Amino acid sequence: MIPGLVERNRRFAETFDAGHLPAPPAERLAVLTCMDARIDPLRALGLALGGAHVIRNAGGRASGDALRSLIVSTHLLGTRAVAVIHHTDCGMQTFTDEALQARLAAELGADASDLRFLTFSDLEESVREDVLRIRSSPFLPRDLVVEGYVYDVRSGTLREIEVPTGEPGIRPGR
Repeated sequence: MIPGLVERNRRFAETFDAGHLPAPPAERLAVLTCMDARIDPLRALGLALGGAHVIRNAGGRASGDALRSLIVSTHLLGTRAVAVIHHTDCGMQTFTDEALQARLAAELGADASDLRFLTFSDLEESVREDVLRIRSSPFLPRDLVVEGYVYDVRSGTLREIEVPTGEPGIRPGR
């Protein structure tokens, strides 16, 4: 058992009053961001519980599973905008796929050569890549607004990253 987890939840549930909230996000927004424990997406963006779908993974990358969640969010739950938010001091910049694959082989004897961890060296470029991947998905609405940002873990500020449209394969109007 994880120490204290259930007890902390009991204290939380004593004053929980949001059971009435609907599944669709009130702001019609989905946020794709990193799993980094220093980031509280709703609080950082000034959103209330129920305001946005928050999709988190290592690096905040537009992986296949993140796209799956965005498809559900947009087609079934009314989301019309996506904020891709990467952050400063991200651990995904500190290693390569090959290094982690080698570590898994050495420590576990497991062949991870087919796993992609979506590491990156250029923070702004990783945001652009993910915004473009989402914008170019044939499974997402053509009018979906997709923007990219970098969150500074030291100051708590958000900075928009310019992502040009008109890239090959990118539908106009997004």
